[in-house]
Amino acid sequence: MTASLKPPPPHDGAARPGDPGAVVVTGIVGRLGKQVCRVLHREHPLIGVDRRSFVDKPEDVEHLQFDLRRKKMRDVFRSGRVKAVVHLGVMHDPRASPAEHHSWNVLGFAKMLESMEQYGVRKLVVLSSANVYGPRPDNPQFLTEESPLLGSQDFHEIRDLIEVDMLAQSFFWRNPACETVILRPTHILGAVRNAPSNYLRLPVVPTLLGFDPMVQVIHQDDVARVIERALQPGIRGIFNVAGPSPVPLSRLFRLLGRPTLPVPHLAARRMLTALFRYRLSSFPAPELDHIRYVCMVDDRRAREVLNWAPRHSLRETVEAVEALG
Repeated sequence: MTASLKPPPPHDGAARPGDPGAVVVTGIVGRLGKQVCRVLHREHPLIGVDRRSFVDKPEDVEHLQFDLRRKKMRDVFRSGRVKAVVHLGVMHDPRASPAEHHSWNVLGFAKMLESMEQYGVRKLVVLSSANVYGPRPDNPQFLTEESPLLGSQDFHEIRDLIEVDMLAQSFFWRNPACETVILRPTHILGAVRNAPSNYLRLPVVPTLLGFDPMVQVIHQDDVARVIERALQPGIRGIFNVAGPSPVPLSRLFRLLGRPTLPVPHLAARRMLTALFRYRLSSFPAPELDHIRYVCMVDDRRAREVLNWAPRHSLRETVEAVEALG
């Protein structure tokens, strides 16, 4: 179960406007990471950490091409020039082994937190996901930040994401000198190669017979904007982040003009398990619960504390999946 993480009183270690120092962005070479880079680099000195090459990097962004589990990561903080960290570097490869997922997502993040605490970094923004709550038949209409994190079940990728979320919460209480922000956005749509965007790109979209859950989506540009908002001094805590108003899943297909193919759930699960095993699909069977059950969040805290509102309409958000280049 998650803690409330309501903002405590100000403290001497809080970040102050005008503080010098750079913002470290992990996972900066991903499509979402590049969008975050475009939003942040004009206002903050940026250091991107990613083991992939960054060929179209802005000139004023420093790129450190190594694995965040390496000892070199500690040296980044030892320099004393880091004022904040934006952690996007979560592995989302469903074909990676559970051991690799755990080593990268959990152990690597834990080591980074140790270094941040040791060298006095005063701001941490972690991009989690509303998926940590889990799509379930007994979910209330809207889940708050205090709702239990029940999204793991038999899906090791979500188990790791929950562990990262919980590590960030523990860091919040253990290190009050650092303003820790945990963002839990709904399904991110855009040029990103995540499961929701890939699903909506299918030429014929399989659906589950008899199921049409309400869903929430958010444009990748709006996610980058809320990360920028979370970096402001004085902001801390957990925030659910949603885009336009919820709609039935079928509405997304109509906006894209996609034909659908209704399939019984049991048949779909067996078929997807076989297709994934033989590398004919990138969707593991546990993903089916996201088009079967509801998992919607209450984002009032983000709207009130962060003064947050999405810029992109539902149509703009859904059509952003066509922008894949």
